[in-house]
Amino acid sequence: MNMHRKFEIFLVVSPGLELALRDEALDLGFRKAKATEGGVRFRGNWADVWRANLMLRGAARVLARIGSFKVTHLAQLDTLSREFAWHEILRPDIPVRVDVTCKKSRIYHAGAAAERIERAITQELGAPISSEAQVCIKVRIEDDLCTLSVDTSGELLHKRGHKEAVGKAPMRENMAALFLRQCGYDGTEPVLDPMCGSGTFVIEAAEIAAGLLPGRSRHFAFEDLATFDAETWADLQEQSEPNAVSVQFYGSDRDAGAIRNSRANAERAGITALTQFNEHSAGEISPPKGPKGLVIVNPPYGGRIGDKKHLFALHGSLGKALLSRFSGWRVGIITNEPSLAKATALPFKPLAAPVAHGGLKVRLYQTDPLP
Repeated sequence: MNMHRKFEIFLVVSPGLELALRDEALDLGFRKAKATEGGVRFRGNWADVWRANLMLRGAARVLARIGSFKVTHLAQLDTLSREFAWHEILRPDIPVRVDVTCKKSRIYHAGAAAERIERAITQELGAPISSEAQVCIKVRIEDDLCTLSVDTSGELLHKRGHKEAVGKAPMRENMAALFLRQCGYDGTEPVLDPMCGSGTFVIEAAEIAAGLLPGRSRHFAFEDLATFDAETWADLQEQSEPNAVSVQFYGSDRDAGAIRNSRANAERAGITALTQFNEHSAGEISPPKGPKGLVIVNPPYGGRIGDKKHLFALHGSLGKALLSRFSGWRVGIITNEPSLAKATALPFKPLAAPVAHGGLKVRLYQTDPLP
């Protein structure tokens, strides 16, 4: 495949966050990025694939659309799979796995379809098939159209590579980044999370302010493809320069283990100097000295933690602390329970779209600067 030839690139994101990811993609120069169900699409080349993986904070995966053809039966799929130029994409020495979904097509058995494509790859290219392979060919057969994509990310992109310690029901980093964006955060103001868990919101906010690339610490599946160019990739990695940061980022939690985890994660991310983590309850928070900014929190809620009855007092205490002490600060709360959000007594703006998160539908409740 010509390194400069353009093809469709698809960014996977949790349903409900497509518009926020589209805006991030446009801001990073991915022209004509369009939101669609479950993601964002645009046309680009392999360097754009690498840059998307390295720089986009909100995407969960980056898929490269490498081909498509009409197919109505398995024998035809077998023939066309053998004719596909796998050598332009895959390496014969790197294991591959094939993931097939079928919808509204005459080929309806995903397992049988996967077997045909796997056989074509091994017999025509020589690459081994392994269920543990990081390189994955994703095949979608819909309305008798077979679309081939390669997952260029490997592990999900929320795994930044420098966060090890996580607590109960963590917020994924890519979702946290998009919720920060929806709250209008641009890296120039302080951020405070009064129930910080493993520190995700605080660390993401500090990294955005410092200009640190989200993919700087990890390996990607595209590094094992035939299309990879190590020299161009090294140049991309060196293009980012850290920003001077004049604000701080704050996290607190009543759990001592959470604070230890947050500090360890911040140290691995290289932002210890920008962050402060303290052990105390949400009702005890007070605004730090300096400019006003954003309070953002993913508090426990019934479907995520268990019995929600005791959570009303917690939310009420948080709301009281914010209303009495955080004049001029904006607030963002992520929850699936309207009654818990209401318990804060905060003056929320109209709601954003619901977002799929861990089998639940959550919403971002946000305020204008508090009176």
